[in-house]
Amino acid sequence: MINLYDLSRDQVESLLASWGQPRFRADQLYGWLYERRVDNFDAMTNLPKALRERLVAETVLGTLNLVTEQRSKDGTIKRLHKLHDGQLIEAVLMPYADHRRTACISSQAGCAFGCVFCATGQMGFARNLTATEIFEQAMFFARELQANGERLSNVVLMGMGEPFHNYDAVLEAIRRIMDDLGIGARHITVSTVGLVPQIRRFADEGLQVTLAISLHKATDEERSALLPVNKRWNLAELISVCHYYMETTGRRITFEWAAIAGENDTPIEAHKLGHLLKGLMCHVNIIPLNPTGGYAGQPADLDAIENFIDILSEYGISATVRVRRGIDIDAGCGQLKSNVINPKTIPMTS
Repeated sequence: MINLYDLSRDQVESLLASWGQPRFRADQLYGWLYERRVDNFDAMTNLPKALRERLVAETVLGTLNLVTEQRSKDGTIKRLHKLHDGQLIEAVLMPYADHRRTACISSQAGCAFGCVFCATGQMGFARNLTATEIFEQAMFFARELQANGERLSNVVLMGMGEPFHNYDAVLEAIRRIMDDLGIGARHITVSTVGLVPQIRRFADEGLQVTLAISLHKATDEERSALLPVNKRWNLAELISVCHYYMETTGRRITFEWAAIAGENDTPIEAHKLGHLLKGLMCHVNIIPLNPTGGYAGQPADLDAIENFIDILSEYGISATVRVRRGIDIDAGCGQLKSNVINPKTIPMTS
């Protein structure tokens, strides 16, 4: 079966031409896919019945199979999808009072980078997702929101996996989210644990997509204990490429800081971080640690975080606390987890 979401506009035209259809039928079909975003062929009322029947027989509208859906008391929706080979991934939709609708999507089944406080990192790595598998997660949310008179406004690649470990597919998916879903680059965020060569490459792409970097500690010894990737690319290398990114793009970088009680929420840690980031055009996004079964740390309290923010301001660094969403359904940052089939060990190479 042909997944229509795998096909470009030209490929849709070629497919229908091979079926003896005129060119305008491809335009009509493409409009149903990406403008009206219907979820079944019967809704494509301006296509001949015979063409619709052939589409039903030979093509599909996506390959992600919804297994379960959970809804948080705060309105967050978490979905578990099964891929064609049985791998499982999760995607999250977060509604906000200001009418933003943000999809948090996955780029891999599992993750190879083993961040100790992250549920995905604790589960191991199976494989990269294709660009279409990444795109479809956002597409399905966009389609359902549109049917309810709403729109998907933001996409963050902060779900399962390390996006820059699957660089080419992620960039293709981002371009499709921009082109086919009409979401502006500044409303898309891609997060990385700090893959230095890919950050440099991303700086040269010329995109206005927001870059977020998981930092969490401000010295090499301490960061390596939480994020093993730091043993491959240390903080000096990471901060150097951040300066390159800032100078190349003129864009501010977001640093993510999971605030762990007694670990990285103290005044001493705030001063370390201030010294590390001073001179960078950046913002620190502080996230009280979300609980996972494989890590014993506890979230920092808000008083400690507010003091932490005040100290960072002395270094000219802005910081805010991220609103925690979907914690009751394990949909928060670092909580996404499923089983992987045949987990693999992948070396951290450039």
